[in-house]
Amino acid sequence: MWYFAWILGILLACSFGIINAVWLEFSGYEGEEEQK
Repeated sequence: MWYFAWILGILLACSFGIINAVWLEFSGYEGEEEQK
């Protein structure tokens, strides 16, 4: 069952990266516009 944990870890890492990108788009984008 090692492949199950391996797939679960990859899905968790991918979802974490997607959530980070979306969160930066909504929260950090406004700050970048204010600096310009």
